[in-house]
Amino acid sequence: MPHRITIDGDTLTLEDIERVATDLDTHVVLADGAEERIARSRAVVERALAGGANVYGVTTGFGRLAETPISRERLEELQINLIRSHACGVGTPLSRAETRAITLLRANVLAKGFSGVRPVVVQRLLDLLNHGIHPVIPEQGSVGASGDLAPLSHLALVLVGEGMAEVGGETMTGGEALRRAGLEPLRLQAKEGLALNNGTQYMAGIGALLLRGAERLVQSADVAGAMTLEGLLGTPAAFHPAIMRARPHPGQAVSAAHLRDLLEDSEIRESHRENDPRVQDAYALRCMPQVHGAARNALAYVRQVLEVECNSATDNPLIFPDEGPDGLVISGGNFHGQPVAQVLDLLAMALADLASMSERRVERLTNPDMSEGLPAFLTPEPGVCSGFMIAQITAAALVSENKVLSHPASVDSIPTGAGKEDHVSMGAHGAVKARRVLRNAETVVGIELLCAAQALEFRKPLRPGRGVAAAYDRLRARVARLEGDRVLSPDLETAAALVREGVFADL
Repeated sequence: MPHRITIDGDTLTLEDIERVATDLDTHVVLADGAEERIARSRAVVERALAGGANVYGVTTGFGRLAETPISRERLEELQINLIRSHACGVGTPLSRAETRAITLLRANVLAKGFSGVRPVVVQRLLDLLNHGIHPVIPEQGSVGASGDLAPLSHLALVLVGEGMAEVGGETMTGGEALRRAGLEPLRLQAKEGLALNNGTQYMAGIGALLLRGAERLVQSADVAGAMTLEGLLGTPAAFHPAIMRARPHPGQAVSAAHLRDLLEDSEIRESHRENDPRVQDAYALRCMPQVHGAARNALAYVRQVLEVECNSATDNPLIFPDEGPDGLVISGGNFHGQPVAQVLDLLAMALADLASMSERRVERLTNPDMSEGLPAFLTPEPGVCSGFMIAQITAAALVSENKVLSHPASVDSIPTGAGKEDHVSMGAHGAVKARRVLRNAETVVGIELLCAAQALEFRKPLRPGRGVAAAYDRLRARVARLEGDRVLSPDLETAAALVREGVFADL
C-alpha cells in the first residue's frame, strides 16, 4: 500500500516534503475540512465580483497595471494571460524531486483557504503528484518577489493543458500528460492564475530538500572527522562534556557527544594514550564540535524558518472569510522571499565552512609532514604512485568554489515591474547556489572519508572506535582500499553519493 500524506495548509513537515519529492508511490490527499475552508474563501471572491468590487488581480491588471480595470467578461482571459505571459523561465529544468516539492507546497498553500481558488484547483495539483506528472520548470527567471512568478507559471501551465511535463522519463506537452492520466485541463476563474504563480514555493521547496541534505551532511562530517582523528592518532580529550558545558551552544554539545560515541572503545586511541608527547591537536581536529556545532545551530534556524514558510499563505491578495460579514480581501506582501532568501544564504555559508574544515583534515591525512607517520598521499608506494594527492586538490577546488558561491544573494536587489516591485529578495538565486554548495560539500566530505579509511589501513591491526569501524565497513562495501594508483573519480562520486544518501547519518 502506498504511503499516504495528508495536507491541510498548517502541518506539513520537511520530512513529508522530502518523502513526496523522492517517492512517486506516496499518495497526497486533502485533509477533512480543507475543501470546505477553500470553498468559503472562494465564496468571498464570488461575492466581491457580484458586488462590483475593485480587487487587485481579480478585476484589475497586475503590478504597474493594477489601476487598469478589467471587464467581467474578460476575467478568465486575464488569468490565463497572466500564466502565459509570466512563464518566462530559462535555463536547465529543475530535477523531478524539486518539481514535486514545489507542486506539493503550492497545493499546501492553497489548502490554507486564504487564496480564493476553487477546491478543484488544489485537487488538480495533487493529481499531478499522484499521477507522476511533473511540469518542466526552468531554473532561472525569478527574483523572489512578487514571489517566484516565472517558475510557478511554468507549473501552472500544465494545469491548463499547456507547457511541458515529464512523465515516467518522457517529456511531452502538458495537454498530453493530462490526457494520458484521464484529467481535464483547468479553465482558470477569477483570482486563480494569480493564486497559482504568486508565492515563494520555488525557493522554499528547493530549500526544504537542501536542508534535509544538509542535516545528513553534518552528521556525515562528524563521522568523517572521527575517522580522520583515528587515522592521525588524535585525542578525543577536547570533546569532554565539561568543555561543552562551559560553552553550552546546543549544536556544539550534539557534535561533541556524537564524536565521543563514534570513538568509543578505540584500540587506536589506547595505543598512544600514555606515550604521546603532543599536548593538543590542530584546530581541524580539536575544534570539530565548535565548527560542526555552529553548522548545526545554523541549520536549526534554517529549519525553523522553512517550517513556517512551508505552511504559510504567500500569494496576493489574501482572502479572509472570517473578517467581517462578507469576508475581507487584502493586498499585502507575503510573497516577498526575504525570510527564505536570508536563511538559504546562511545554509550555504554554514556548509561552505563545514567543507573547508573537512578539506584541512584531508590535507593533514595526505601531507607526510602532518600525517603522524602515514605514507605520503596515503599510498603504499609513494613516488611510483601518487595516491590521494589530486583528491586533496579536488577538495581544495570545491572548497574554493564554495567561497565564491557563499556571497549572499539576499543582500542584492534590482527593481522590476516598472518600479512597482522596487525591492526583491533574490531567494531563487540563493536556492540554486546553495544547492551547488551542498553538492560540493558532500563531495569534500566523501573525499575525507576515502582518505581517512585509507589511513586506517595503515593502523591495522588496531581497530578504531565502534562507530568509526561501522562507517569504515559501510564505505568499504562500495569502495575498495587503494593498493596502487587507479582512476579515482568513480570512487569520489561513490563516496559523495553515500554521503548524500545518508549512509553514515545514522551512526
